[in-house]
Amino acid sequence: MALLVDPPQRDSADERPPARVPSTAPVSTTVVTSELAVESAPVEPTRAEPAPAGPPPAEPEHLEPDAPAPDLTKPRLAEPPISGGRVEALMGELIRVLSHSRLARPLPAVVLSALGLGGVAFVGLCATAPRPSVATPPVLLPLTSVARNLGAPHLPDLVANLTMYASIGLCCLGLAMMLWANSRGWSPNPKKVFLAAAGTIAVLVNITPVGSSDTASYAAYGRIAALGHNPYVFTPIRLHGGAHNAYTMLVSPQWQNTPSVYGPVATWTQLFAAWIGGDKAWLTIWIILIMTGAAFVAAGYVLLRTAENPVRAVLLWVANPLLIVELVMGGHLDALVALAAISAVVLSRRCTRVWHDLVVGLIVGVAGGIKVSAVLVALGIAIPLIHDRAWARLIRTSVVAGLTTFSIYWFSYGLSALNPDRKASSQVISPTVWRLVQAIVGHAFGKHAEAMATTAIGFSWPVLTLLLAWYLYNRLSPDVPTVVAASCALTFAWIVVANWSLPWYASIAWVTLALLPRNGLTRWLTLATGTLAMLHFNGGHPTNVPVGPTP
Repeated sequence: MALLVDPPQRDSADERPPARVPSTAPVSTTVVTSELAVESAPVEPTRAEPAPAGPPPAEPEHLEPDAPAPDLTKPRLAEPPISGGRVEALMGELIRVLSHSRLARPLPAVVLSALGLGGVAFVGLCATAPRPSVATPPVLLPLTSVARNLGAPHLPDLVANLTMYASIGLCCLGLAMMLWANSRGWSPNPKKVFLAAAGTIAVLVNITPVGSSDTASYAAYGRIAALGHNPYVFTPIRLHGGAHNAYTMLVSPQWQNTPSVYGPVATWTQLFAAWIGGDKAWLTIWIILIMTGAAFVAAGYVLLRTAENPVRAVLLWVANPLLIVELVMGGHLDALVALAAISAVVLSRRCTRVWHDLVVGLIVGVAGGIKVSAVLVALGIAIPLIHDRAWARLIRTSVVAGLTTFSIYWFSYGLSALNPDRKASSQVISPTVWRLVQAIVGHAFGKHAEAMATTAIGFSWPVLTLLLAWYLYNRLSPDVPTVVAASCALTFAWIVVANWSLPWYASIAWVTLALLPRNGLTRWLTLATGTLAMLHFNGGHPTNVPVGPTP
């Protein structure tokens, strides 16, 4: 029988010295061998009841015979379970079945992941054979061109949709199985896993982007900037030739008259790609994919060098098939945001000098120049500084971050570059719960009431995000660095509660989760990202109309 104890309080922003387990203190020995389940391990209790009389605790029956026995001499992380009622209970039962199945072994897990990636890649290879696919922009990249010359078939809309649904499902299942195999003792060489994943990504960036037309809009904004126009005012449809322009024709019709909602740093990367591509839109998109893949791999390298459990870190990020599909094969610049975020978080944990704080502030400021969502990273870094009352560090970091972001906007396109983003943030998209609320109110009380509900939602979701983040933050182990726990909880809560949520927005939550020990958030983040991925690829709507807000 395991003695229940209250977790100790999180009391420092940086690494805390490990708790010592007295020889007379009762110790919890509950072990769960599933990565997507909550792992409980020996901790030093802050208060405990007397141990009940009776025989000594027996070894858990579900522990694999060949698994290493728990080392009770070393403190390990324990986490309060995330209460989810019947949903959590049903998920736990399903996880127990799958995690002990034959699929939760290294080879089947890797095969499932490869099949998922292969299915998405197949859709990309058939993107223009002989006419555009519903799930891809109509652009030929090197490997897609080779596939077309070899006679790749055109995929009917239904086939493309079903292939994407099945492939995304296999990616989620493959990820879960790899993590479960790891929790049951599989420990591959993290460097070899990293190199294999990097090699796979080097191939995939040569295939037409799948599941999103965002890269086409990125390329159009880069082309606009390269021609000397302001992409925050000048829209793709206004390029020379209008809808027949080589860039404009690749952009989804619903976004051809939409200005950029990304920061100046994002625009500079798009400008660089367009400068190389010139009037060749396909080349610009190819460069964007290469830069995205490089940023994704670079973030994985940071995790490989800094994570306490590098095997888990590479499995959760650089070898994560779901993230490869969403960030790399989709070509989303959220990979750049994730690279900046993990660099700032890791450095903030190791700050010992003034110049460290200045560098952290600079990185956070640059991240804010990519997407305004980087404010969550800034808040995640600020929370432990406030907790530790490190006011000097907080002021230095905040001032440098604020001045950097302000300067990037002010000295490039001006603060007017924020206008498109402000307009977009007031909208509500499907499949968020807010869209359901908006639709119910509009149907019951009319358009005026729907507009009022939209305004109320705009004020409500930030508060609810903070409340959910606080709940998740307190469910994580108090022994992990506060800056990592806060950043992960904030970004996770954001994609769940925000009125504007897309699967690739989860990049910061995933990259910070890779620094944490096994915890119950993994299952929920996988479920949230997978669900959004199912609903937000360019064939994910029953009418085959591309869904989702902006690129």
